[in-house]
Amino acid sequence: MTLIKSISGIRGTIGGSVGENLTPVDAVKFAAAYGQWLKEAYPQGPYKVVVGRDARPSGEMIQYLVMQTLVGQGIDVLDLGLSTTPTVEVAVPMEAAQGGVILTASHNPKEWNALKLLNHKGEFLSAAAGALILEIAQSERFDFSAVDDLGVITPDHSYIDKHIESILALPLVDVPAIKAKQFRVVIDGVNSTGGIAVPRLLRALGVDTIELYCTPDGQFPHNPEPLKEHLTDLMDAVVTHKAHMGFVVDPDVDRLAIVDEKGAMFGEEYTLVAVADYVLSKTPGDTVSNLSSSRALRDVTLSRGGQYQASAVGEVNVVAMMKETSAVIGGEGNGGVIYPELHYGRDSLVGIALFLSHLAHLDTSVSALKASYPFYAMSKNKVALTPELDVDGLMSQIAQTYQSSERVNTVDGVKIDFEDSWVHLRKSNTEPIIRIYTEASSQENADDLALRFVNELKQLAGI
Repeated sequence: MTLIKSISGIRGTIGGSVGENLTPVDAVKFAAAYGQWLKEAYPQGPYKVVVGRDARPSGEMIQYLVMQTLVGQGIDVLDLGLSTTPTVEVAVPMEAAQGGVILTASHNPKEWNALKLLNHKGEFLSAAAGALILEIAQSERFDFSAVDDLGVITPDHSYIDKHIESILALPLVDVPAIKAKQFRVVIDGVNSTGGIAVPRLLRALGVDTIELYCTPDGQFPHNPEPLKEHLTDLMDAVVTHKAHMGFVVDPDVDRLAIVDEKGAMFGEEYTLVAVADYVLSKTPGDTVSNLSSSRALRDVTLSRGGQYQASAVGEVNVVAMMKETSAVIGGEGNGGVIYPELHYGRDSLVGIALFLSHLAHLDTSVSALKASYPFYAMSKNKVALTPELDVDGLMSQIAQTYQSSERVNTVDGVKIDFEDSWVHLRKSNTEPIIRIYTEASSQENADDLALRFVNELKQLAGI
């Protein structure tokens, strides 16, 4: 059982001992720390926070604990109930709220849950704000309201529809073109809130929709991370139903993976590549992804006359660099599309709408679209280290070894760009390991490059 506290929120497994798992006591304590931070950050008041959750079994319990804690601090709560992460993000500025809380552990199994925290823009908190909330939680520096100053909870289950309406209104979402193609799509909602939101969006776009695992009861039918090895049912269903494609989202609907008409994975790294290609074809500009994302986005961006930048890993870092460079599209290679025209957050729903618009305009198949992009293969590995080892020192040695001959980036771990491949080494924040991501022009080359750096690290560490 696990409880992980970080500047991006708190997550853990349900049940067990206080301080070691995500128990009701821990949920209340962290919610109170967020409420305290919010009142200090926005001292004028009145206060409102938008709260929504994915469909995992503990969600309702954790949500009520969080909401009533905020009420006890004199903060009004807009209760979206079953929702998606991007829907809560969109709702915060629409409601002129000071913040938002999303109850979701994203792609983690159903025994996990988490509190993800937003600012008044509906964006994830900065590192400084997250660190302050951790300090408040640790010191239990809470101030609760008198009886006449308690907040109130107002249910509002209309925001998924409002979110969809805002997507349909985007200039680059070509609803008539999508409807004219009469697409047939299979959607795997992993029995979470994607099973509510994605079919509604697809039907609004005139898409013939076949639902797979769209009952929002939190009983995930397979590992909820949208990776190839977990999606055999979707791949089979696309072929069986003679669909044009399949979509799958994670439990909180901020990651999108695509299956082509042949039942093969489009590749979650290429979700952002395809959407960016479409956006850049209509609105030329720059792009951003993180250091562990595919080079294909850089290639597409340059081919469209734009500039590409890579940020440190983490959505908040991608968003910061997107704002700094005025990027027109960005995101992460895990299927996370960030389209600033709507909001600064990963959003599977806007990703679907833009992808379908792209496909409709090109009048091509999903497999042919994938074949039109530069091919790269990725390998993801890790090296376990003993706790007493100087991990930062090991990373520094690797960087120094290649500094004179290759392009080395040390913003987030060590990223080494070779002519036809790259390797990114990052220290884990929660365990003594180094993660090793590589990309090359073939799977064999990517795997060989990963093995090379696994061996180099082990040799330096003496293990």
